[in-house]
Amino acid sequence: MIGYVTIGTKDMAKACAFYDALFAELGGKQLFGMDRIKFYGTGPGAPMLAVCIPYDEKEQHPGNGVMIAIPAKGIEQITKLYNKAIELGATDEGEPGERIPGVFTGAYVRDLDGNKLCFFEMKTG
Repeated sequence: MIGYVTIGTKDMAKACAFYDALFAELGGKQLFGMDRIKFYGTGPGAPMLAVCIPYDEKEQHPGNGVMIAIPAKGIEQITKLYNKAIELGATDEGEPGERIPGVFTGAYVRDLDGNKLCFFEMKTG
């Protein structure tokens, strides 16, 4: 249902270094792009995250209430992604843990530009 999500950056080189290392933990990589935008994913047809210098050339700022949720497999992988993001310079927005018992486990960080990320596992049905 989601093709890709775009978030802005102030510094493409720093953003690429952050996301290259973070998404390597999930088998993801930079798939394609050009100077002002880079697309990350696991392969053709899968959802992607794009990091870009805003098209209007105005200053980047994270949207209030906007968050990118990145699926993980269990608390171990959630914790690994959270720790990797913190190691890469992200800031804590909520340590790994169960949020809805038996249903939702997550961890929250802000990337180098202040964009909010959630690493999560959701059990439904």
